[in-house]
Amino acid sequence: MNNQLMTTGNKTVETIVCYAPTMITTNGIWQGDNPLDYSLPLFILQLTLVVVTTRLLVYILKPLRQPRVISEILGGVILGPSVLGRSKAFANTIFPLRSVMVLETMANMGLLYFLFLVGVEMDISVIKRTGKKAIAIAIGGMIFPFFIGLAFSFALHKDSQSLNQGTFVLFLGVALSVTAFPVLARVLAEIKLINTEIGRIAMSAALINDICAWILLALAITLAENKSTSLATLWVILSSLTFVLICIYVIRPVISWMISSTPEGETISEFYICLILTGVMISGFITDAIGTHSVFGAFVFGLIIPNGPLGVTLIEKLEDFVSGLLLPIFFAMSGLKTDIGAINGVATWLILILVIIIGFAGKVVGTVLASMLYQMPLLEGITLGFLMNSKGLVEMIVLNVGREQKVLDDESFAMMVIVAVIMTAIIIPSVTAIYRPEKRFLPYTRRTIQRSKRDAEFRALACVHTPRNVPTIINILEASHPNKRSPMCVYVVHLVELTGRASAMLIVHNTRKSGHPALNRTQAQSDHIINAFDNYEQNAVCVSVQPLTAISPYSTMHVDICNLAEDKRVALIILPFHKQQTVDGGMEATNPAIRMVNQNVLANAPCSVGILVDRGLSGSTRLASNQAAHHVAVLYFGGPDDREALSYAWRMSEHPAINLTVMRFVPGEDAKALDNPGMLSVETENLKEKQLDEEHVNEFRTQTAHNGSIFYNEIVVSNGEETVAAIRSMDNHHDLFIVGRGQGMISPLTAGLTDWSECPELGAIGDLLASSDFAATVSVLVLQQYVGLELDEEELGTPDSPAQPEEPYISVQMANRSTRLPVFSA
Repeated sequence: MNNQLMTTGNKTVETIVCYAPTMITTNGIWQGDNPLDYSLPLFILQLTLVVVTTRLLVYILKPLRQPRVISEILGGVILGPSVLGRSKAFANTIFPLRSVMVLETMANMGLLYFLFLVGVEMDISVIKRTGKKAIAIAIGGMIFPFFIGLAFSFALHKDSQSLNQGTFVLFLGVALSVTAFPVLARVLAEIKLINTEIGRIAMSAALINDICAWILLALAITLAENKSTSLATLWVILSSLTFVLICIYVIRPVISWMISSTPEGETISEFYICLILTGVMISGFITDAIGTHSVFGAFVFGLIIPNGPLGVTLIEKLEDFVSGLLLPIFFAMSGLKTDIGAINGVATWLILILVIIIGFAGKVVGTVLASMLYQMPLLEGITLGFLMNSKGLVEMIVLNVGREQKVLDDESFAMMVIVAVIMTAIIIPSVTAIYRPEKRFLPYTRRTIQRSKRDAEFRALACVHTPRNVPTIINILEASHPNKRSPMCVYVVHLVELTGRASAMLIVHNTRKSGHPALNRTQAQSDHIINAFDNYEQNAVCVSVQPLTAISPYSTMHVDICNLAEDKRVALIILPFHKQQTVDGGMEATNPAIRMVNQNVLANAPCSVGILVDRGLSGSTRLASNQAAHHVAVLYFGGPDDREALSYAWRMSEHPAINLTVMRFVPGEDAKALDNPGMLSVETENLKEKQLDEEHVNEFRTQTAHNGSIFYNEIVVSNGEETVAAIRSMDNHHDLFIVGRGQGMISPLTAGLTDWSECPELGAIGDLLASSDFAATVSVLVLQQYVGLELDEEELGTPDSPAQPEEPYISVQMANRSTRLPVFSA
């Protein structure tokens, strides 16, 4: 038997529900049994309904870019007494009172393990490194809403409620002031702010806010459960502290021993995993027994799990089952308890609207005041305030515990659930409207190699899909001649397709923190790539390398690449070609989606782009300064892309181990006869381009006249056929061709070449050199110059800002869960 208390108006009706312990599974419909009279078939139907409704809402709300928590709560509201539950037949058949105990138990079991995962993914050491700014914003964002909750508690608290005003204030204050860390991580990833300064501050502040909320929640539960004796409250607090200390000083060393006893390269044994998963339930039992909530024990147990392979293994084993199947039951239960019809009267609805507006504004005001102390722009302060209003799991736990302990009645509970949903729902539309990430950058002028100063830092972004791309890219970077006068800063991005995750992520690696065994193929590849570039950085001179991993769908991968290029103010993005060389020397496509990424980057890049057709570059041997290791050839036809190609080769030519050959193709006397009126020719209609070409070539020849390793040659051709013949007749001792893409330039010298182009993104000449039937198997770098910036440096008057120091703690991994802020150890 079980007592159910139902509040109707001002009267409390006690309902007694009888359970038949033998009615678990049915004998079957052919025996005349109704499956819905038995607890297991009924639970399966309920779970299916909850998951299907939630997923349907996720799909419907996807265009509005809403976090999954909104769909989960709304799913429960739809199935509950507010919508479908209004039908007594539906409520009594699908969600009868006798089934509530099973649902609640499963929901709390899911919650227990989810909070354990949240703890595993959080890193308390971040608080030491976040600095005063994030702490001030977290505290400012909590104090104001807490006092607003205090003010409204007098309007919402009724004399008929059994608990005192103080406990009611604490519950309402915590519910309004909390920031949902997992939800915020999802929101930031959705609006592409996760790796910006504002995103880092928001994540750090939310982490501090979350931990404060847990402490306040534990206190609120203690006060709610112990109405009379203050001595019992003291015992609860002391025993909770004892539990935390035992976890830190006894359990954590035991878990560390388990990890150290596992041989390197092997996964943690199943026995240890089972012990830890059992430990979660034991922790929940202990904290429930001492008077705090069971989830508090699971959360603390998760926090003591050391960073590294064990944490990732636990997440991989539990994540999908817990957050995909069990957690929606908890949110659905919150929705099922939400009866919007319990909110009676216009005055109560006005109070509800007022709570939403003033509660939201309070968080914004508190955050803005704290951000102003640190001279942050007002718009960024307001944006942070909006982001810190993310509500979710912790608030739902607060409200559910408050309802169980009779602190909140049905009306107050329904109001606060609506407040949570509306506050979270308006964040993404509001932030995207008021804060435009593209406006956060000052214009920078050195977006091309040609415009880059010879005595300034040269920045490049190298994209890598597989370890196979690495050796040639490293050789190209080394050939770029980093030196004391012009050091090189390279951002290496391992591009990984997003599969099965809820949100894209960008991981910034700390190259000095390696040593953990790889857990899957993707991480093994990342480790291989990072180690190769780390080794290059240690052995090279005047080179700094920052490895990153970008995990996103191929359809939006170019956005991450372009945002990163703009953020880091690079002059060149190097992309691997979508085809790779086969054993017989031919070229075959490895992944057609890579071609789409390359085309999108070419169309949207904020700087110059190079597509590298990799056919090897002297194997993987590093350039030696005492021998000519590479022979580089530039095929120059004219136009901005060719000028960029010459500029890059010019930089390379300063390397003592590079021999450079520049072959300029000039039109013969009868070239004009091939022109037709519709063709834009370099000679006739684009005199400005021709003049710029002459100036650039003359400058190059003047400044490199005394360099014996540079050869300049002019080849006179009249049409496309002669151009192809001239290129095919070249000797085969070159290692690398650098050519311009020739975008927008239609020259009589390349006329007709594009008619049979296989890959137009390489341009006419690039496509010819990359084709499988081209005799010379030489690597090709096809460059496209950024031409969007027509202003001179003097006109803009905004010099490049120095490189921002890398934050070592912005690894973000999300699937409706919390985020481990420190570096994802490579």
